[in-house]
Amino acid sequence: MARTNPAQFISQVRAEVSKVTWPTRREVVLTTVMVFLMATLAAIFFFLVDLAIRSGLTGVLSMFGS
Repeated sequence: MARTNPAQFISQVRAEVSKVTWPTRREVVLTTVMVFLMATLAAIFFFLVDLAIRSGLTGVLSMFGS
């Protein structure tokens, strides 16, 4: 593997960074809102599944318990 000096490395990094397509502010805000929305929906879904499992398990255990 070829070794480069720090100055060449920095210039190569700058060249690569200039090729990056940065998102617009609108895209960042929209993506952030979507992430929070999906996280909220996932939390609600798992809460409801947990509630259903807990209720079912409590019912089954109460039938066989005292």
